[in-house]
Formats: sequence, structure tokens, C-alpha cells
Amino acid sequence: MILLQVQQVMRRFGADVLFDNVQMDIQEHARVALVGRNGAGKSTLLKMIAGETVPDEGQISMRKGLTIGYLAQDQGLDSSNTIWEEMSSVFAEVHALEAQMHRLETKLSDPTVIADDQAYQQTLKTYDQVQTEFQQKNGYGYQAEIRGVLHGFQFDADVYDKSVTELSGGQKTQLALAKLLLEKRDLLILDEPTNHLDVETLTWLESYLQSYTGALLIVSHDRYFLDRVVNEVYDLSHHEMVHYTGNYDQFVQEKAARIQAQWKHYEKQQAEISKLEDFVNKNIVRASTTKRAQARRKQLAKMDRLERPDNDEKTAHFGFHAAKQSGNIVLTVKDAAVGYSGHVLSEPDNLNVKKHEAIAIVGPNGIGKSTLLKSILGKIPFIKGQATFGTNVTTGYYDQEQRNLNDKKTVLSELWDEHPTTPEKDIRTILGSFLFTGEDVDKPIHALSGGERARLLLTKLAMQNNNFLILDEPTNHLDIDSREVLEVALNDFNGTLLFVSHDRYFINQVATSVVEVSPTGTELFLGDYDYYVEKKQEQAELAEAAASEAAESAAAANPTATSTAAEGVPRSKGQQNYQASKQQQREKRKLERSVAALEEKMSQLEEQATAIQEQMAQPENFADSGKLQDLQKELDAVTAEQERAETDWTEQAETLESFGE
Repeated sequence: MILLQVQQVMRRFGADVLFDNVQMDIQEHARVALVGRNGAGKSTLLKMIAGETVPDEGQISMRKGLTIGYLAQDQGLDSSNTIWEEMSSVFAEVHALEAQMHRLETKLSDPTVIADDQAYQQTLKTYDQVQTEFQQKNGYGYQAEIRGVLHGFQFDADVYDKSVTELSGGQKTQLALAKLLLEKRDLLILDEPTNHLDVETLTWLESYLQSYTGALLIVSHDRYFLDRVVNEVYDLSHHEMVHYTGNYDQFVQEKAARIQAQWKHYEKQQAEISKLEDFVNKNIVRASTTKRAQARRKQLAKMDRLERPDNDEKTAHFGFHAAKQSGNIVLTVKDAAVGYSGHVLSEPDNLNVKKHEAIAIVGPNGIGKSTLLKSILGKIPFIKGQATFGTNVTTGYYDQEQRNLNDKKTVLSELWDEHPTTPEKDIRTILGSFLFTGEDVDKPIHALSGGERARLLLTKLAMQNNNFLILDEPTNHLDIDSREVLEVALNDFNGTLLFVSHDRYFINQVATSVVEVSPTGTELFLGDYDYYVEKKQEQAELAEAAASEAAESAAAANPTATSTAAEGVPRSKGQQNYQASKQQQREKRKLERSVAALEEKMSQLEEQATAIQEQMAQPENFADSGKLQDLQKELDAVTAEQERAETDWTEQAETLESFGE
């Protein structure tokens, strides 16, 4: 079923057309990405679809009763509520039902209602209806749902009572997204939802959105995120929209094939046009051939000429080059500690960077990744340890805070002042390769967008010709095309790279190894981001297996066997089975824990049922019909839960038996 249609929509800015004849269909449960360069009009189109603005031409139609949730870029919550109050406000209808249930419960215990059987039965019927609706709206589980979403965004219970006004801008944006997720709208429109999120939160959000019941329309520069979440891509470029099926990687491949086919058709037509024009020019004046030439001329006039592919968009084209080569050892950091004012963020930190390596530094927000880079560069002192650079190492630094730019200068003077002997023409040529052309070079830096400032920083870095580039979040503010150009430039660089990034796609394309920063120091992984994730999963599985086996050993209380194992006797059968079949053992342990939990739950439910039955047998309750009815409802609920638990236990116990010993 189609939820929403965009039909022949146009947007003008003055005399210029931003986009025209845009078409889009969003189906129920769709997972749609909207991609395009900065300035193509993606956010403008999202605002139209969300109903905040209207098209200049065309229309946007939607299913009756469609609910839309919209998160604009860096749109934070503006509320004086606490975090918990703000999230709980989503469930106002549940609160109203709960209050109504309490009122009806009070009414059911009123002696005058109890005495009037008709009134009592009608009230009881209303109560059942309200309770059923309360259950359907997750009245008994909404608080757990709130806690789960808040935990996913790194808001733990100790901050639930904190006022929203006390949060940072990034936290307010995360909270706005959390609230939208809880609202469960039919269509969720997200404009750059991955801003301000660390990798752990991104991974959680991807998993949550994969199981989101409504439709998704997403603008994001995070290509890894798009690959994992979407299965349709709309490409807004050349003032028009093209639809592709598949995730981001598939879109890239299909678009490249499409453009290649366009070029093939264009070049074929150009050859035909050239041939016809040549015939006309040679034969139009000859009496014997003039009619044929006139026929060719008419053919040319009627021809529907193809536009030159990709002729209205510019692409940055730049590179990095080391003026001289460094020694084989580029950087050494040994047993260092980083942090501020004696507060250690990470220790011990160790790095051994060799020539031509490209090392990505990853870790959660606030763990000290940028601090580590600044300590290596001497901008912030190490709490302990030091950085040692190798022979002939020259460093270039990209600062994610963009403090290396002078806001009082123009784009041209920012570069020319650092390279006064370079001719102005050459400076302009270099700036042009980074898409600063014409009057752009005279713009004051304070007037530049985040993306323009990022490109100017990269321009400065390229002109320094260093052999060791230290980059702190270099893809921030860059659109996808610029990120891809940067990836190519860094892969062609004849020097060494050390960089911090949350862009997992970028890490996969550039990094030769990954260093994870944690409170307990650094850990090296000799591969790209996907390899790092795979090894972290293996580590978690091994730790789980070791913990499980330790628990089994402790339960067996056999110190002799434990001692023998420590002296190098071959590993237990459990370990051997785990190594032989990790997946089977993991599933078995999960079932064992689940079966044990169900047994404990059945025991607790049995105790609850017994306690309720004892209350029902007490004389004061036996004579009170209202109290008896309440107790009977409680007993029925417990009995139903007992039956579900027993069914689950039976199924899982049988599955567990199938694994064998």
C-alpha cells in the first residue's frame, strides 16, 4: 500500500530551479534513502513531504490518517521537562487509560455500586474494555520501552530526572530522535540522524530501525548506515530525481552503469550528428546531391538531442603528496595516559606507526580519541608518557573543530598568506580543484558553510606536502561525493595516515588497521572496520565461553581438575566443542539460561498463585464480593502467565535436549 506520493514537484529559488518534476512513491514499511550533493535540495524536499512547506508546482498526496514524524538536521528538544517526563509524555493516552482504570476500580469497590447488580456489571464491562485497550497500548510495558530507547542513546537511569534544558545540543538532538522512535509514526522522516552519534549508538540505532514497523525516509552521509538500513535509493541530482532499488552500495554500482550507458548513447548520437552535418556541409551546394543534403538537414532538425551526461555538476579533484619520504618508523607512543587535569581517559595507550600505514582510531564519544591526537602533536600534554616521531617525519593536522582557519581572512588570503611566493594564479588553480571558483575565493571565511570550511582545510593540508597526515574526523560536513574524492586522494597518498573517524564506510575504504581506544588503553586490529567488528564479536564469544566454563567449574567444585587445567592439560570437552562449533555452543548456552530463567519464573508464579488463593480463603475477603473479583482477576492473570511460561519451557527444553550432551 502506498503511504505517500510526490508528483511532479518543483522548487524555485528566484529565477533558478532547484529541482523539477520530482516523483517519489513511499510504500508501507518502505526503507528509503534520499541522496544527493550538498545544495541539491534534499532537506528542502523533506520539509515539503513533512508538510512544513509547499511545492511551487506539483503536489504531495498521502493516505488518509497518515502520521508523520520529522527530525530536521540538528533539531533538538526544547522542553523544561525532565528527560523521563518528556519521554513519558508520548504515552499520554496510556496515562489517561490508567487513570480511568483506577477510577473504575474505586467505583467497583463502592458499596452502592456493588448493591446495584446492573450498575456493577456495566462498570465491570467498562473496566474490562479499558483494561484491554490499556494492554493493547503496552500499558504494562511502556516504561521498559522508554528505558530501552534511552539506554540505546546512552541516557542511563541516573540522568532521567535531569532537565532537558541542561543537555548539550547534541544530546537534545538524540533525545528528539528517541522521542520520535517512541511515537511510532507511520512514516519517519530523518534528516542526518547519525550526527552526534558514536559507533556504539549508531549500531544500536541501525538495529532498531531495521525492525521499525513504520516506513523510513532518510537523508544521511553515513554510507555504512544506509547500507544496513535502506533498500531503496532516490538520487536527487541534475535538478531531477532517479529511483534505484537496493542499498547504497547497489545504488553506486547501478548509477555508474547508468551513467556509462548514457555516455555510450550520447557518444553514438554525437558521431551520428557529426556524420550527418559533414554530409550536409559537403553536399548542400551540389545540384545532384542537394535534395539528399536537405533530407539530412531535416533529420538533424527533428533529432531529439541527448544532453551531455553529468554536465551540470562539478567534482572536487585533489590529491596529497609527500615532498620527502620519512623513515620506516613514523611514530611511537608507549604506555601513555591521556586526559585532562589529572583525569585519565585512557591508559595505557600504545601506538607503533610505520611508513605507508593508514591507522584508524575508533572508540565511543568522550573516550579520548581527539585528546590522543592532540597529545601526540603536543597541543595537550600526556598525563604519562610521550610521543616520539621518526626520522624526516613532517606532520599535517586536520582539526575537526576547524580552529586552523582565520575567520577574518578571505579564502584566497588564507592560503596565499601561508604561501606568499606562490603565484596567485597557482593558488586560484589549487582552490578551483577544491571547488572554490570565481567569486568564491573572495568569500570571508566566517561566511563559509561547514562543508566549505572542511574543503578549505583540506586545501591547506594538500599544499603543505607533509608525509604524515593526522586527521580528526575529516569527513564531517562533507557530502558523499566529497567523501569519495577524499578516499581516493588518501588511498593514492604516498605517505602515512593516522585518523579518527566515526565514518565506518570511510574506515573500510582507507584503513589498513584499526586501533580501539578504551579506558583500559589501546588495542590494535590488523584490518579494516568490518574485520575489527568481526574480531570484537569473536572476543565477546570467547569471553562468554570462558565465563560459562568458569561457572561450570565452580559449580562442580573440583579444585584438582582446575589445577590440572592450569598446568597445561588438554582443554575440556566443553572448550573443544566450543572451538569446533561456536554457533551451536552459543545457542545452547542461550537456551540453558532461558530454560533456567523460565523455571525460576514458574516457581515465582506458583508462589504468587498460592498467595492469592490464601487471600481468597480469608473470611474478610470471602465475604467481600468486590475484593474476591479483584483477587480472581489477579489469579486468572497469573494462571495465564503460568500457562505461557510452561509452554515456552516445554518447547525450549525439548530444543535443548536435541543438542545432546
